[in-house]
Amino acid sequence: MFTCAQCAVEACRSGQLDKMPKNCPLQDPAFFEEVLKEYFQPENHDFFVSSAAVEALGYGHWPRLREVMEFARRMGYTKLGLAFCAGLHQEAAVVDRIFRKNGFQVVSVICKTGSIPKDRAGIPPEFRVRPGTYEVMCNPIAQAELLNREGTQFNVCLGLCVGHDSLFYKYSKALVTTLVAKDRVTGNNPAAAIYCAGGYLKNRLELE
Repeated sequence: MFTCAQCAVEACRSGQLDKMPKNCPLQDPAFFEEVLKEYFQPENHDFFVSSAAVEALGYGHWPRLREVMEFARRMGYTKLGLAFCAGLHQEAAVVDRIFRKNGFQVVSVICKTGSIPKDRAGIPPEFRVRPGTYEVMCNPIAQAELLNREGTQFNVCLGLCVGHDSLFYKYSKALVTTLVAKDRVTGNNPAAAIYCAGGYLKNRLELE
């Protein structure tokens, strides 16, 4: 079992392979040689090199929103998809405006598209946020399929719920990047819970 998160050596970064732990993935170099070949596949190579270029050129200078645009430009993408949560409608409007101002076509689809009540999707009453109201389901599969229909070249996920985002990634034909990760408690900054895991948010994370 691999335990990289608890590794204090990081031989992979230093190159000091003689110091790698016994359960380090690097103990199987043949595996990595096989994986390396995948980066040279036509559908992967330019994408991967463009990722490295954006990392290097904008390191510490470009916010993620600009990184998305710079990456899209390097890949020659002109038509972007924006799958967003209804709770971040205002933020989606800002992103849409900035993308368009920078020359991109934008197809945006809200999570509540279809207006399908949750009971029709088999969601029991105890799992409703506002019982007794007209509460429609989030529809990430429809979001993906609508963007597929429009032929978007690169899709951006903006604040979809945990699990809903996974289904969106699964059904999206275009590759996806996440611009905002949903976290209703921390103002959509999930890293805050990590930084505060031993303090302010300890009880909310159910830590002993």
